[in-house]
Amino acid sequence: MIPHTFTASDGLELAYYVDDNTDPWADAPTLLMLHAAMGNAQRFYAWVPTLSRHYRVVRLDLRGHGKSATPPPDSAFDMDRLVGDALELMDLLRCKSAHVVGNSAGGYIGQNLAMDHPERVKSLILFGSTPGLRNSQAATWIPRIARDGITKFLMDTIEDRFVPGTDPRKIEWFVSCATLCDPAYVGRFVGLMSSLDWSDRLGEIKCPTLLVIPGAETVGSIKNYDVMRERIADVQLIAYEGLPHNIGEAAPERCAEDVLAFLRWRFGMPSRALHAAKPH
Repeated sequence: MIPHTFTASDGLELAYYVDDNTDPWADAPTLLMLHAAMGNAQRFYAWVPTLSRHYRVVRLDLRGHGKSATPPPDSAFDMDRLVGDALELMDLLRCKSAHVVGNSAGGYIGQNLAMDHPERVKSLILFGSTPGLRNSQAATWIPRIARDGITKFLMDTIEDRFVPGTDPRKIEWFVSCATLCDPAYVGRFVGLMSSLDWSDRLGEIKCPTLLVIPGAETVGSIKNYDVMRERIADVQLIAYEGLPHNIGEAAPERCAEDVLAFLRWRFGMPSRALHAAKPH
């Protein structure tokens, strides 16, 4: 699929995709999807058929990922800039508010979007996404990526991401998506995320929130999910037992069905009259 592009307020060209298979007469809500570090919007390919039947699905390639341009090394770069990219895309699409799905680092952006601009987020759905990566193992990735490159780093840590026996073609595709990123920029991106911790602000997330936890998490701390459960007032938790960090790629159909079930339970079905159900 050829992406759409827009120019962010700092002049960088960003890519995005829109999938809308809702009923033509329906006023479908928007579902904004934000991918993980070293990923891209195409990683959600298996989610889209399920979700786009009921929502206008918008997938952003984060800056420096996928088909989006890589910012210059000396450019300003912080969480506000990443949140701003999402807001500017929503403004471009005349979307006042959206359901936000974030996978790993995409969920970090989603959390900050919900805290800083609560009127723009109808619900927050997080997959393997803690409140930042300070004091996690992520900081150790930066010298390894600089020394060994993205491909070797990911292959050396693939058991942190997928269970044994995963189709090697899936792993090859997963790694190939990551190699679209510039290694120096990945170091900058991971460096930012590993410097942040907004645990003390989680109470500012007021929207309905679904937190999906990898039961065999290896990147973030399981304790951080406990903090999220305690501090986010309106939160539903689901654990994918036995799965390591990259649940979005390991179990995409299951992820999409849980998104749909949560939104159906909390908001009803927007485009088709289906029986409401609480997520399992």
